[in-house]
Amino acid sequence: MRLQKTAIVGALMLSTALPATAETLRWARAGDALTLDPHAQNEGPTSALAHQIMEPLVMRDMTGAIVPALATEWGPSPNDPNVWVFNLREGVSFHDGAEFDSGDVVFSLNRAMTPDSDYKELLASVTEVRATGPATVEIVTNGPNPIMPNNLTNLFIMDEGWANANNAVKVQDYEGGEDTYAAKNANGTGPYKLVSREPDVRTVLTINEQYWGSNEFPMDVTEIIYTPIQNAATRVAALLSGEVDFIQDVPVQDLERVAGTDGLDVRTAPQNRVIFFGLNSGDADLANDNVDGANPLSDVRVRKAMSMAINRDAIQQVVMRGQSAPAGMIAPPFVNGWNEEMDSSSVTDVDGARALMEEAGYADGFTIQLDCPNDRYINDEAICQAAVGMLAQIGVTVNLDAKPKAQHFPLLSNLETDFYMLGWGVPTYDSEYVFNFLVHTKGERYGSWNATRYTNPDLDMTIQALASETDLEKRNAMINDIWTVVQDEALYIPIHHQVLNWGMASKIGTIVAPDDTAKFKYFEIE
Repeated sequence: MRLQKTAIVGALMLSTALPATAETLRWARAGDALTLDPHAQNEGPTSALAHQIMEPLVMRDMTGAIVPALATEWGPSPNDPNVWVFNLREGVSFHDGAEFDSGDVVFSLNRAMTPDSDYKELLASVTEVRATGPATVEIVTNGPNPIMPNNLTNLFIMDEGWANANNAVKVQDYEGGEDTYAAKNANGTGPYKLVSREPDVRTVLTINEQYWGSNEFPMDVTEIIYTPIQNAATRVAALLSGEVDFIQDVPVQDLERVAGTDGLDVRTAPQNRVIFFGLNSGDADLANDNVDGANPLSDVRVRKAMSMAINRDAIQQVVMRGQSAPAGMIAPPFVNGWNEEMDSSSVTDVDGARALMEEAGYADGFTIQLDCPNDRYINDEAICQAAVGMLAQIGVTVNLDAKPKAQHFPLLSNLETDFYMLGWGVPTYDSEYVFNFLVHTKGERYGSWNATRYTNPDLDMTIQALASETDLEKRNAMINDIWTVVQDEALYIPIHHQVLNWGMASKIGTIVAPDDTAKFKYFEIE
């Protein structure tokens, strides 16, 4: 049975595309995966594509619950509290027929801890990964780690033999512009196999007939054709015409139109993601401002003034058309450590902001560049445009530079931006994830997404101590203390919590996953 009755070929689709069938699902979203290397980029759409092809030891299902994947059982060792033991699924093979075993897990997790990996923070407490049998792995940590399984849900397992044969042992240096075999090819254990890959154009996957879970999941989708469509109007037109069956990012201005179309549904849920602005508060001088020999963003009064100038309610109502929830902290309500009082702390006060600017010595304001993606978050460029006008009210003249995420994200990693937009989801559902990536000093094993240049050695020690604190009441108190510092220092300017709107053919059966990751093995087709 077809997912959609018609398939009118438009300019956005390749002329060679075949009509959709019951088994074919045509999937589109604003941006493509950045790479197929499973450890190179910790980025939502990149992980979403990887989840179709590869698998972690444990994963989150469509409700957000942790469920078995390549591991069937796990738990702390009864003999050593610093060791987690994982019993692996037996009889699993990679897409090329190679057998999966503990050696692949040891190889993959060690690979994910190397400097070019974008997942190393998740394994920062790990001192050793060892195989104690062909189907058993032990992860040794520096002190007991109470949330280790939470850290593994997006850490994909590679075939060690395939990596060695294809010069893919080293993680791709994405920020450095490196291109590798693993960036465009993949050999996983997942429900779908890679057929072809044209970055930013088209990726085709087909069902893995040997998948271990064939009898455990619906597996109604047997072919996936993934087409990035950056332009919102074109993306919606493709859904309305039947050229695609599923889009993850229905523009807020088109929600009623899609929902009112026969044969189409819009399904909505809160997302585990916050949108915010980051500021370079650590450098002595900025490259992209008009203040010589000083950094206005290093003054907490300026950072607070800029936050106070942002009218989040206006952004919610005008830019997002109600499809967002104003935020006061850079953690979503899903996350352990989220605090309702902190999350409601952002208040618009232009007069108060002007007073703070004057007190800080910037009564006449300054000029700065805002770097913004235009194909990653819902209405990302429009949010940045709104912020430009709001900041102008306190004398901050903002030059907006919006570009695709593939060019935007390296600015953060390479510390080439002073003022930027970022969105952050928390797959571990714990604040430690936020702190490890965004608050800890940028270094070898922490802070890879901390482009603020903020450093606080005492705070770093507290963040690292979270990994081994098993007294949950004490641990939660530590988390609250860290958040208090983050809030007091105004390290980031929270904007809002995203709301997900998935548009799809009505015959597709699925719920909306809070992490915005569609795992198609769960989808049912009427």
